Amino acid sequence: MLAAMSLPPTTTPSGDETPVRGRDDACPGALRLHPADDGSLARIRVPGGLLTARQAQALGRVAEELGDGRLDITSRGNLQVRGLDAGCGAELAARLRAAGLLPSDRHDRVRNIVASPLSGLDGEGHADVVAWVRELDAALCDDAPAGDGKLSGLSGRFLFALDDGRGDVATLGADVTLIATPDGGAVLRVGGPPPGPGVPSPSTAGTAYPDAAARRGSPRAGSAAGGRLRVRSEDAPRAAALAAVEFLAKAHESGTRAWRVRELPARHAVTTEGLAARLADAGVEAVPMEHEPAPRARATPPAPGPVPGPNGRHALSVALPLGRVSAAQWRLLAGLASRSGAAELRMTPWRGVVLPGFAPDDTRGALSELSDAGLVTTPDSPWLGVGACTGRPGCAKSLADVRADTARMVADTARGATDPARGTSGTARGAANAVGVDAGGAKPWPVSGTAYGGGPAGPDPLPVYVSGCERRCGHPGGRWVDALATGDTDYRVTVRGARGDTPEADSTDNADSTDSADSTGSADSVDVTAEQLAGAVAAARGTT
Repeated sequence: MLAAMSLPPTTTPSGDETPVRGRDDACPGALRLHPADDGSLARIRVPGGLLTARQAQALGRVAEELGDGRLDITSRGNLQVRGLDAGCGAELAARLRAAGLLPSDRHDRVRNIVASPLSGLDGEGHADVVAWVRELDAALCDDAPAGDGKLSGLSGRFLFALDDGRGDVATLGADVTLIATPDGGAVLRVGGPPPGPGVPSPSTAGTAYPDAAARRGSPRAGSAAGGRLRVRSEDAPRAAALAAVEFLAKAHESGTRAWRVRELPARHAVTTEGLAARLADAGVEAVPMEHEPAPRARATPPAPGPVPGPNGRHALSVALPLGRVSAAQWRLLAGLASRSGAAELRMTPWRGVVLPGFAPDDTRGALSELSDAGLVTTPDSPWLGVGACTGRPGCAKSLADVRADTARMVADTARGATDPARGTSGTARGAANAVGVDAGGAKPWPVSGTAYGGGPAGPDPLPVYVSGCERRCGHPGGRWVDALATGDTDYRVTVRGARGDTPEADSTDNADSTDSADSTGSADSVDVTAEQLAGAVAAARGTT
């Protein structure tokens, strides 16, 4: 079985028209609960995905005692709790404050920071960006760069990315990105990654597309280019916060109430000159850069399994099927974090978890515990590169129980790699059991080839995302296989991501970073039943 590409976490809107927002964004938070069919939903911001073991244990208790007993990791390494009672907001907030997870009520939804999850653990990268995460989060909550509370006005969709130089989160289409450089400095970028050499393509790195308008050379391209400045490492977090202040100033000037940098009209774009002037006024030295340095390594998410470190300690990388864990699985993760030397847990934008600080002799036993609990610990799992929205029964808009159908699809994929005479394989049973469905079902639909002009770009199969409606909440960027429910048991399978074909979503439910209306594009598609989904998706991914 080919190792699957990890699911890209972020999406980018298409279209050349600058949106004029008539409202604030509706992203949920810890204090702003979102009503769903399965109860209220809270999204808890976890900057850099960094949790202490104690905080992880507190979140597990929140899920068990206030929610439905499960936790979802989002595409920004944040956490969601579902099934909350509508009147539990005060108790939830009190628990989060006590755990140090809600340092500022006014800034609850703006603390969206992704960071290289293996930074400082594996000897790669040019810097340990954990300190940047802490400093930037403190600057956001204190409004230090603005001094007037402006940063609390950032949209809940605005995203910061802190990359240690390996190139993993630098390609996620963040609004403000910091990239560590070999000389001990940092590149500050506003807007999405530029096209061209030195920037891993979405099809190879498993990341989001750069700004769609910039790729097409539209009048909005200026908002994507934004600016690239070299700053000192010690100034980097403050410079990132100041870049957000500059965005807010431009959004106010434009009158569009833009949520993201890419939504600014060209005449109000964040420019290199304007950003450099703001930094200079704040005493931050910044030098314009024409090109970004190439990443130190191929920009890939952490593969499941042990991660050796240069200091004799290992980290454990684990993927979560569909980004969801039960209370028991989360307790295991938090317990292992407590037993490690680091007492820390890191959530990734690829809906996984990294546990640092293990002695080499302890990794095998810990990975065995995690695997037995239904989590993904090997890089050949059929779960890798597969995602799905919430679906029924949690979302009223969904036409199908997409998570159950996805689990059966993965089970059928695993069963197809075994001798059919032997029946359901252990891998297939584990795939279905991971999300609580029966592993039974029809054999994979007998198809072959790359029926839709798709197939893998490079050695990796395309990621696949199963959606319950045309909003496609949380779908990946880049090239991907779109399995869209068209009825209770029917799906349309399409390879997406071709030029001009970027269907988007406006989600307040399961996605963490999606923005605009759907566009179905003109890609070829095939209609199948849920029982035929595994074969159709395999054909589209190029794995048959």
